[in-house]
Amino acid sequence: MGRLLYDESNLPEISTLKAANYDIVDKNTVEPVKRVGVLTSGGDAPGMNAAIRAVVRAGINAGFEMYGVTRGYHGLWKGEIKELDGRSVSETLQRGGTFLMTARSQTFMTDQGVLKGARMMEAYELDALIVIGGDGSYKGARALARIGMPVIGMPGTIDNDIASTEYTIGYDTAMNTAMQCIDKLRDTASSHERCSVIEVMGRHAGWIALNVGIATGAESILIPEVPYDFNRDVLRVILDGRNTGKKHYIVIVAEGVGHAEAIAKQIEEATGIEARPTILGHLQRGGSPTLRDRTMASLMGIKAIDCLIEKRFNRLVVMKNGEITDVDIEEGLEMSKTISPETIANIKRLG
Repeated sequence: MGRLLYDESNLPEISTLKAANYDIVDKNTVEPVKRVGVLTSGGDAPGMNAAIRAVVRAGINAGFEMYGVTRGYHGLWKGEIKELDGRSVSETLQRGGTFLMTARSQTFMTDQGVLKGARMMEAYELDALIVIGGDGSYKGARALARIGMPVIGMPGTIDNDIASTEYTIGYDTAMNTAMQCIDKLRDTASSHERCSVIEVMGRHAGWIALNVGIATGAESILIPEVPYDFNRDVLRVILDGRNTGKKHYIVIVAEGVGHAEAIAKQIEEATGIEARPTILGHLQRGGSPTLRDRTMASLMGIKAIDCLIEKRFNRLVVMKNGEITDVDIEEGLEMSKTISPETIANIKRLG
């Protein structure tokens, strides 16, 4: 099925290639899928296990042989591949993390590493590979597709920063985890008349910080998409609150903006209000996935298998206008996504 187009003797720079677009390929010329691999890559996200479960069970029901690749792309090029059946994914729906595990792979970031991964797909006779992860994982999948190996991408990242989709697996759980932690911190902040400065994940995207800030009634929300002025956006907001009788304050900081410790110190020095930093960190990645993440992961997994049944390879499963659909991988990785000015303006109306 998947036919490796190059070997060590004629491999060009993969960045100069394009993956086949199956929107325009004659499906009558494409052989049906028989054997499918699945891996998780990049940072783990709650709901990844639900996604693997859906892919495996829907794949088996479609007549495919299903194989799991452990430790992401690192495990792919090393041949850490095993067959999965329905029992392999039992009791995984409610578990956080990914039972297939994930790992960074410096080797796979090279063209020769991608070729090694493709050769392992050939060795295990995998006709297609389903990749669950974020943008970096998608770029790895695209590299495989560009040298002839069919892939499907599923969005698994807590940051919700994949441009092609409105929603990513793990996002809802991460937000709910952060919200629950901040609610508890507010209780102690109000008892001690403190300012809590809470750092949440989001190096390049402020979706978690933004929505958690709204849900917890934060006085100030600092996100990478919007440059901020400390005096105007933090200091003045806190002082205005204090001058009207407020006794506690919450500042939410996306990790890509700055460090909670430095901002807390700056607030305390400028106002005399005790300010305590808290970094939620990898706490947001863990825990049992919410109903929404379990459901979305399951439905997206079914969609990934549908793409294979219909011989539409090199696709990204996405949510668009509230519906689960798919887009070409090259097209999807060229898209951009940001928080709209209208959203920012509306949030300021809550202050």
